[in-house]
Amino acid sequence: MQPFRYHVFICDQQKPEGVPSCLARGAGPVIEALRREIAARKLDDRVQITTCGSLGLCERGPNMVVYPEGVWYSGVTPADVPELVERHFENGEPLARLARTDTAEVRAEMAGNREKRLASLRAKEAAGALPDDLDQRIRGFQESRVILTALELDVFTAIGDGATAGEIAHKLGTDVRATEMLLHALAALGLAVKRDGVFHNAPVAARYLAAPSPDNARPGLLHTANLWKTWSTLTDAVRAGTSVFHDEMVERPSDWTNSFIAAMHRNASERAGLVVRAVGAAHVRRMLDVGGGSGAYSIAFAKANPELQAYILDLATVAPLATRYIEQAGVADRVHVRTGDMRSGHLGEGYDLVFASAVCHMFDPEENASLIQRSFEALAPGGRLAIQEFILEPDKTGPRMAALFSLNMLVGTRAGASYSEPEYGEWMRAAGFGEIQRIALPGPTGIMIGTRLR
Repeated sequence: MQPFRYHVFICDQQKPEGVPSCLARGAGPVIEALRREIAARKLDDRVQITTCGSLGLCERGPNMVVYPEGVWYSGVTPADVPELVERHFENGEPLARLARTDTAEVRAEMAGNREKRLASLRAKEAAGALPDDLDQRIRGFQESRVILTALELDVFTAIGDGATAGEIAHKLGTDVRATEMLLHALAALGLAVKRDGVFHNAPVAARYLAAPSPDNARPGLLHTANLWKTWSTLTDAVRAGTSVFHDEMVERPSDWTNSFIAAMHRNASERAGLVVRAVGAAHVRRMLDVGGGSGAYSIAFAKANPELQAYILDLATVAPLATRYIEQAGVADRVHVRTGDMRSGHLGEGYDLVFASAVCHMFDPEENASLIQRSFEALAPGGRLAIQEFILEPDKTGPRMAALFSLNMLVGTRAGASYSEPEYGEWMRAAGFGEIQRIALPGPTGIMIGTRLR
């Protein structure tokens, strides 16, 4: 079977800094240039591009192999890509100046590189050195902190269409020397580019991390910067068994609430269509969105069913933010906001759907059992409760994101955690729900659904 005329394998393996690799020699820009050129020439159905691990010619990278001919290319640059695509993929003639034609030489080079790699591994093993992947995980906080600081200072917006370190520091009110060091680190991470002393945003930073881009995610990402403070207390939280840095939502400052709701809105908007299709909106006339935050899910359900009326229950500090998002979506006549505390009190009655997303992880088991019981009482017969959450497997060792998120709740709440499918099932059965099921979704969360049968 040959679904494509050409299949390109191009190395993008990341190796420790200082070790020769295609990625270090510019494979990333080559891959992007290749994909753009293939698309521009409308060759997507003719050429398949697959990134892969080391091809064994690390000092000569970036390297790629083109099948079915099995042509090996080394030292490819973005400037070479248009000629390579035209010659090889349009005209069927390999680009001779970049092609490796001496088989014996290629084999010898690969064997030499393999022996160097094995010798290095043997030496590290003998010395008891940390494996590279473990060492990288341990030091991963450094790169994260660089980006978070840049977001807090709004460095990418200050860079704009290009500026020197001094100009950026003046805009931000920061020290010139320290700002330049931060900019150099951002350039090393591929988020900025320095040309003749002037810094420019890399395309990904310009699109997602700077104003006035319509895709600027900085407001929501500032919530991650806030999490840095709570996660730094993890050791103390493990000793204490609870958060040592905990404030109730209603007590937190407005800038924290604004960034938190912005982050939740971005995440919810990305998943809302998927969730609505999984839960179904066709037979829902009245919906209660418990802890609905920005209202992203209620908005999506309302748009999926023009007869649906949704009611969001959340704190008074959140309500104005939700109202703004609802008005922007043009559904203010069918999505309404109620203020209250979901942890206690009557939730109402006669709903066809009670929806709770990213709520249960904030509470302890007793609070969740109470919320689920009160949700049952708020439903009309035949109504459903749908809980979207990070759902752990029965032994709680996975999925990875759910296990990590449980620690996020440890450092940030009094007694919150991620919970397992059996735990949700037990709470639902105790409340009187039947037809309990788990719906798997792409991504880190899933849905537990129960039906009030009587």
